[in-house]
Amino acid sequence: MRPSYHPEGLFDENKVASSSASKEQANPINQLWHQNGKCPENTIPIRRTKSDDVLRASSVKRYGRKKHRTVPQPRSADPDLINQSGHQHAIAYVEGDKYYGAKATINVWEPKIQQSNEFSLSQLWILGGSFGEDLNSIEAGWQVSPDLYGDNNTRLFTYWTSDAYQATGCYNLLCSGFIQINNEIAMGASISPISAFRGSQYDISILIWKDPNEGHWWMQFGNGYVLGYWPAFLFSYLADSASMIEWGGEVVNSEPDGQHTSTQMGSGHFPEEGFGKSSYFRNIQVVDGSNNLKAPKGIGTFTEQSNCYDVQTGNNGDWGHYFYYGGPGKNPKCQ
Repeated sequence: MRPSYHPEGLFDENKVASSSASKEQANPINQLWHQNGKCPENTIPIRRTKSDDVLRASSVKRYGRKKHRTVPQPRSADPDLINQSGHQHAIAYVEGDKYYGAKATINVWEPKIQQSNEFSLSQLWILGGSFGEDLNSIEAGWQVSPDLYGDNNTRLFTYWTSDAYQATGCYNLLCSGFIQINNEIAMGASISPISAFRGSQYDISILIWKDPNEGHWWMQFGNGYVLGYWPAFLFSYLADSASMIEWGGEVVNSEPDGQHTSTQMGSGHFPEEGFGKSSYFRNIQVVDGSNNLKAPKGIGTFTEQSNCYDVQTGNNGDWGHYFYYGGPGKNPKCQ
């Protein structure tokens, strides 16, 4: 299938020949497996699942699944509830409207992970429903997850669930759900090159939008790679629209040795360090009911422990709405 409509917005790279857009063309992001060739027409690349991959999971049933309760709840009245899952976030978000998609350009780094059962990711969340047992979520971005992939590479990923991570959904193509149509980009494949501290910066654009005709949620990577779609029938609330959009970072803090993990989020540096040092999301946008990309209204931010990982938003002509996020985890102020 192909989507019937595509949201055209302010920061369409074809229309805006800004300095950052032209720089982006000079630094294309590739996937490492392309060095060995590409897949023919009418096929898709699927990352091979090996027995080792499954054996690293806590159980075969949990392979490719997120642990429960890993969506940041900015308004949660009970902070203990958020921390008990050991997940920490530094995010920007919007709520209070009906959303039909979201877009962001995400700075790509390779954060260090302290324990193999932890991960660090940077993604957008498209959320529907309450944060109870019936939460619907579509997620996409980059992640470093030694347990899932067996290494510390930064990889493109997607995720979905229709029951708050309990029985439905998975990463990438590890269960049925997401339908891929693209033969060039592989889910779960390593992204290259990676940004360097005070060096070259690389970012990836991700757009997820709801086709007004069919109702499916489509994903686009970069400028022209429509990757595939999540069929509307997978979801309850998201069959209609999303009620909240979140952008940002998430890590698992398993508190090794009873202290905060030193797993990094983003670049491992705090937002105040700025470009080239701290990781960013730029040109963050939402898709409205008319299938147009719009600047998000009333952006909030949320982090459980700003001494460990933080977030700072801003706005300018070139980058639109943006934020820096992340941090080192364990440090003298974060034990």
